[in-house]
Amino acid sequence: MLTISQSCLSCNKSLQGRSDKKFCNDYCRNAHHNKINSSDNNYIRNINHCLLRNRRILESLFPNACNMARSTREFLYIKGFSFDHCTHWKKNKKGNVYFYCYEFGYQEREGGKVIIVRKNIEC
Repeated sequence: MLTISQSCLSCNKSLQGRSDKKFCNDYCRNAHHNKINSSDNNYIRNINHCLLRNRRILESLFPNACNMARSTREFLYIKGFSFDHCTHWKKNKKGNVYFYCYEFGYQEREGGKVIIVRKNIEC
């Protein structure tokens, strides 16, 4: 085997072995890549946390097994709901837009009222 005089990209220990080796072990390889991707992962983690919190809030407003509920924008905001994040949106046949957090959707109405629906659930 060829001995080289390079150092590990994570811990700077000298490397022995293949000429294209970059890390001394799996721990250093994972630590290096986690450090490089941490800002991207942190952004995605924060968005996912917000979406899951929104879903939990919408789910908590549903009575037993029904597929529609009502609330107010202010009440959702107090609970910690973020109107800036949704997984997708759809227009119904009337042209009204529903914003969804996974299977729970909401539509804002006049006067701060909010209609909440659940997809594919039968009462």
